[in-house]
Amino acid sequence: MAGLEVLYTCVADQICCPQDAVVCFVHWEMIKNGYRCIGSGDEPRSSDQKSELLPADWSNNKELYSLRYQGDSDTQVVLKAITVDSTLIFNLMNSSTKQVLDLMVNVSDHVNVDQLHTFSSVYKDADSLSQKVKTQLLPSKEKHPEKAEKSRREEDEELHRRRGEDSDPLRMPSRHPQQGVQPHWPDPFVPPFAAGGADLDPFGSRGGGGMIVDPLRSGYPRSGFDPSGGVPDILPPGAVPPGARFDPFGPIGRHRPGPDPDHMPPPGYDDMFM
Repeated sequence: MAGLEVLYTCVADQICCPQDAVVCFVHWEMIKNGYRCIGSGDEPRSSDQKSELLPADWSNNKELYSLRYQGDSDTQVVLKAITVDSTLIFNLMNSSTKQVLDLMVNVSDHVNVDQLHTFSSVYKDADSLSQKVKTQLLPSKEKHPEKAEKSRREEDEELHRRRGEDSDPLRMPSRHPQQGVQPHWPDPFVPPFAAGGADLDPFGSRGGGGMIVDPLRSGYPRSGFDPSGGVPDILPPGAVPPGARFDPFGPIGRHRPGPDPDHMPPPGYDDMFM
């Protein structure tokens, strides 16, 4: 509570009741959070000026305390404390937005009535009271308006750019396949009594092959061929999207070892009577 002792000593002759001590404490929490007191009452005065100290008439009315503050961004707030029996009800209103935050403090829980003129023992459980003021009464720190507006504008531009790319029918897709998780292929070793069950699921979402013909998803072990990586001498990489159905339209791998089955004409190909 650095600084609170100096403030309390400056106004010690004006502290006549425990409510005064609580208001002094809350005032110092406002100062620590960047606010400066500009006067008392609800209306501005010609003598208003920023200060860390309390105004001379801050404790004239023990039933209703009213103080005005100004923050770092020139935002003005009005702090009021109403005495109700042994409780102080604080209201903090933003003069621009009219937003109101409130806090109820049981005076006897945080002030020793018999020690009003001894700072070292006047407050009880000061850490708890400070936490209440920060979490319930003080407004949360907001971003600077210009920075917040710039951030929103950049987000809108990025969203508009992405929508434009997705909706452009002439946009060429990337020739490089995206790196990511490969699609799930069904297990070819299914229980023997499950034959025919895939006919009830044409898309194969339950693990069967379905009724959509796709030689690359036939359910049998494959050689590791992935069309999204391209087909040598036929398709470049990226021509087939990852996971898409693909029907081979030519021999996969033209440079195969061994004789070509079509390297010789069939017998009697030139006999017109066969």
